[in-house]
Amino acid sequence: MFASTFLPMNRKQDFTVVTGSDQETVELGSTLGACLGKGDVVALSGELGSGKTWLTKGIARGLGIGPNTIITSPSFALVNEYPGETTLFHIDVYRLENLSELLDAGIDEYLYSGGVAVLEWADRWPEILPDETLSVRLVILDEHSRSITFSGTHPRAASVIDALRKTWKR
Repeated sequence: MFASTFLPMNRKQDFTVVTGSDQETVELGSTLGACLGKGDVVALSGELGSGKTWLTKGIARGLGIGPNTIITSPSFALVNEYPGETTLFHIDVYRLENLSELLDAGIDEYLYSGGVAVLEWADRWPEILPDETLSVRLVILDEHSRSITFSGTHPRAASVIDALRKTWKR
């Protein structure tokens, strides 16, 4: 009998990391960013202060966006665009009240833009996310520590999780 090495479309993969500081969260994001490619979507969820923007700062570094580029939360702008070899679209939908506001703002178009889209508060609008989306849940453990779980059911998400698992050195 042969063992299958293919991941079924509906089998959830996950990987959890506990970080002990904002800097370690940035380092994890950098490792993740190096695993991402054009067209990838990262859906972040977690309460205020859980580290979503810190993780995104690291993703930008991992994508090769210069260390002098300041990555900030787009809470009021909705989208910050950071050009690089792969453009990062950092999206924050916290202030949007309903799906029609999100669609009217054209947020969904960034998810299919050919760059890497990182969507904060993605759990509010899961219906707009592509099947390939990598979901990331951040949970506050204490003042400095975060539990960060990467999950997905699509083979692309599983591939990113597998690459992250192999390259994360903590």
